[in-house]
Amino acid sequence: MAKRIVVALGGNALGNTPEEQLKLVKNTAKSIVEMTKEGYEVIVGHGNGPQVGMINLAMDYAANGEVKTPYMPFAECGAMSQGYIGYHLQQAIREELQAQNIKKGVVTLVTQVVVDKNDPAFTNLTKPIGMFYSKEEADKIAAEKGFTFVEDAGRGYRRVVASPLPKKIVEIEEVETLVNNGTIVITVGGGGIPVVEENGHYKGVDAVIDKDKSSSKLAADLKADMLVILTAVDKVYINYNKPNQKELNTLSIEEVKKYIEEGHFAKGSMLPKIEACMEYVVNNPNGQAIITSLQNAGSALAGNTGTVIKG
Repeated sequence: MAKRIVVALGGNALGNTPEEQLKLVKNTAKSIVEMTKEGYEVIVGHGNGPQVGMINLAMDYAANGEVKTPYMPFAECGAMSQGYIGYHLQQAIREELQAQNIKKGVVTLVTQVVVDKNDPAFTNLTKPIGMFYSKEEADKIAAEKGFTFVEDAGRGYRRVVASPLPKKIVEIEEVETLVNNGTIVITVGGGGIPVVEENGHYKGVDAVIDKDKSSSKLAADLKADMLVILTAVDKVYINYNKPNQKELNTLSIEEVKKYIEEGHFAKGSMLPKIEACMEYVVNNPNGQAIITSLQNAGSALAGNTGTVIKG
């Protein structure tokens, strides 16, 4: 039976502009196709930070400028980014499959992820999105639309939204059906489109879900054998960038908790990845999680590099 893996792509696997992304996804596609050649069922999750920011910025500019286009909610911007990134990824993967004469389908699934409307994140807005405004502009928009703005490193004021935890992947059964049919599935793009559930209906909310945590949820729900988080470094380190820096080859759940308590992992970068791996292993004790770089994904799957987290 084929081993099932969920691969969470970091920003270095994509790009900040359409032109850059088209180039970068070719290498990403090669890594993913190599995994399928090794017999893995591959499900791909990805971030959307620069992309959804660009879309939101363009929409805000058009709505607030002379053109006065209709305001575009942030959830819809997230959906647009799933289509845009998924289009590039699936095109590159399909071309790589064809180049290697492999008959396998690849599809992008627009994916909603349910969050709790009472999640504390909704009262502690931390995720900056969109364009920079002057204080006067920010105050005006806040009064009109009820948005929250914060001053961002002296560059102006930016809107902030919540970053709640993923509770349920709405299209999980559809993902499983596609995977069971041998399809490479690109899903939970940007962590998924955040929605709340009200009386059996889903409603988009202004939020950004961490893509590693959504990928962790995806891997646990699919009972995947592995969660592979691809980032800019080959392994996880403690005392990072210090004289006593130490690479970590394997980590138990107890060790992960200890290092988190000691503050070894940066909140904006490695910490959510470590937490996502821990959550996956706790929810799927027979699985293991790997953190490594895109370039060394194959080597990590063979056990030659990367940091492995297991129960």
